[in-house]
Amino acid sequence: MQPERGDMEGEPPSMLWGLDPIFSAFARLYIKDILKMNESCQVPGIYFYRSHPISKVDVLGTVVYKREREDFFCYGVDDGTGVINSLCWKDEQWREHGEPVKASKSTVTNTGGFNPAEQLKKLLQAQHNSSHLEIGDVLRVRGPGKTSREQREIRASTYYKVTDPVLAVQIAWMLEVPQLYRKFYDKPFQWSSGMHDLNATSAPVTLLEQACSLLKDFLREKAVERFRPYDLREQLVPLVSSIPSASTSTHQEAVTNQSTSKQLHALFRETLQLLEDEGLVFRKVISQDQVFQVTENDKELHRVTRDIIREDSRREKYAEKGCHVLHILSSVRQSYSQNVSKMAMDVVLRSLECNSEIISTTDSHYTVL
Repeated sequence: MQPERGDMEGEPPSMLWGLDPIFSAFARLYIKDILKMNESCQVPGIYFYRSHPISKVDVLGTVVYKREREDFFCYGVDDGTGVINSLCWKDEQWREHGEPVKASKSTVTNTGGFNPAEQLKKLLQAQHNSSHLEIGDVLRVRGPGKTSREQREIRASTYYKVTDPVLAVQIAWMLEVPQLYRKFYDKPFQWSSGMHDLNATSAPVTLLEQACSLLKDFLREKAVERFRPYDLREQLVPLVSSIPSASTSTHQEAVTNQSTSKQLHALFRETLQLLEDEGLVFRKVISQDQVFQVTENDKELHRVTRDIIREDSRREKYAEKGCHVLHILSSVRQSYSQNVSKMAMDVVLRSLECNSEIISTTDSHYTVL
């Protein structure tokens, strides 16, 4: 796959990149996404995953090929989603003096048998062993991404062999990375405020954004499975009460001339619509008695989805790749509710995968463990 250069029109100005905390971190991305990232037009060596500028990555995977040169090792690292070449520089002392001499068992001192020189040699030997890997070893590598000869690679700033006999490290990694995608990487970073005023230290959060954040936190903390609008509307009362008489935004100007009740109703309606658009809530049955299901907490929807994937993955048609997301959505609509949206289905699938109840075999296929 040939890496692509980014489009200047889709990039924020480079002086704004530091506002995104992911820019300064080692991003724990899947290798398939590292290979697909577009390189910045403004600064070579900086890449973009969605709207996030990526300067360095953190990868854990199995060594599937190895090449050794005088100054460095080239390890091919496979995390199950793709393979990337990792350029790992040899320690200066090994290049100059070769492998460390193994500590002698006969060298002891009169101070309780502890020999600092011997212990130092053992420490150096352990350091040497951790930086020399063979095919099949588990490698963790961190460093900036680079494009060399039209191929994406990692120039390691830190790398070491991971001793993981019971797969504890790899399991912990598999559980953590999907959560990072869900909470950070897949959420767009809002650049608009900085673009309008580069001297502004922070951008005001709109009333609608505050309302969405407030309801999301409430639904998560209380583990709400379903609700009626009047059950949650009162949660937004403090926001409506705080609207100043001299409004600074178009949305606020439209509501300040209304009564508090009408303001609250309008804000809640917009907030609820935004939550529906994101797939976080949906209506199982369309009726006058409006009842909304909270997608992440709808245990019955999760059970139905999991059962569909388990049963259909046994069929010859889906045995190799698993079930396509559109097939899963269609089956869920037939057996559970016609009103489940594609976005809601994506939320359910991400949740099931985070809980290790299903796995994704491609970007759009799922099967059971």
